[in-house]
Amino acid sequence: MSLRFPTAYLAQRLAGLMPGELGAQDLAALLSPGTHIGLLRERRAQMIVNRVRLVALLFAILTPLWSFIDFLFFPFPLWAALALMRVAASGAFALLTLRWRPDRSMADAYWALAMLFAIPGLFYLATQEVLAYYHLQGLSEAIKAGYAFLPFVLLAGISIFPLTMIESLLIALPLLFTQAVSGLLFGPMLGWPSFAGAFWLQVLITSVAILSGMSQLAFMIALFHQAIRDPLTGVFSRRSGEELLMRQFQISLRSQVPLSIAFVDLDHFKTINDRYGHDAGDKVLIAAAAAMIKSMRLSDILVRWGGEEFVLIMPDTDPDEARRALTRLRQAGFGERPDGSRLTASIGFAERSQDRCGDWRQLVEAADRRMYLAKQGGRDRVLFDDPPTT
Repeated sequence: MSLRFPTAYLAQRLAGLMPGELGAQDLAALLSPGTHIGLLRERRAQMIVNRVRLVALLFAILTPLWSFIDFLFFPFPLWAALALMRVAASGAFALLTLRWRPDRSMADAYWALAMLFAIPGLFYLATQEVLAYYHLQGLSEAIKAGYAFLPFVLLAGISIFPLTMIESLLIALPLLFTQAVSGLLFGPMLGWPSFAGAFWLQVLITSVAILSGMSQLAFMIALFHQAIRDPLTGVFSRRSGEELLMRQFQISLRSQVPLSIAFVDLDHFKTINDRYGHDAGDKVLIAAAAAMIKSMRLSDILVRWGGEEFVLIMPDTDPDEARRALTRLRQAGFGERPDGSRLTASIGFAERSQDRCGDWRQLVEAADRRMYLAKQGGRDRVLFDDPPTT
């Protein structure tokens, strides 16, 4: 059974528990990162790395300060060993803070998270190994017992990050496994009932932390959708479209693969608003966007550029492939006008290499210019090249 099927099934069941709050597709995005689009992955990666660096800075400052407490209550050999471990951990946290720079990739974010949780995890194992051989009394024993709370802090720390359920489990399970191994090694010294109770509490803390991280991610996804989507048609807004186009242009330039775009302008749209009102115009826009999405390929990206203008981004698509795709788009149609007549569009085409565009703006300008020439040539047509000059 593939991972996708149980994830989708679980999302549907959760949607039934929270009707009206999130759709099944949104819930699937909370369970696994596989459904996240590129822009969301970039924003989330940047947020995760920034939070990792902030937490690492806090740990780098606070970790060595506790040595003063250890000095007051522990014998010198134990204090010296723990102080050395604290200095090493603090240095590792400082390096994570100073040397790690976000590159807006989730791989970078995962490495940052792994480092953040690995440093205190190793510190915990090392301190437990040392502390196990010292039998202290009174307040010294209480300070010693405080070291056992580090796993609780680590597991609760998952809640700081906007993570999916799968991502949170991949962090939490190694920590719980480490604690289980520690219990097997030192459980007889600490007492099995005490260890079992502490481990069960860690499982509960982990569950709450995972739900908290998923709640952060849900809020982030909701805000992200509002920011990148056109509220009327549901396609990408111009601001997010420009960012997507810039990124696709960089990929095309770096990999030397084609990048095609089509500038689509619905014909005689102003007469719809003037004659039938803006509500009717909005319905036509919604239907036109839906018709284009239905005819698009999975790799294509539709952006509402403004008013009745749309930009269709076609990554890794050469002019011949684009010609076939746009022919199919025009044959499927753009919907109907309020009077039942066929809605048409004037389309201008441009391709990065063919038009020798130095940046994404030049690519849009070339397609926009040809769209206007298509309108001047009688509308309801696609212009793939500039007309010859006389």
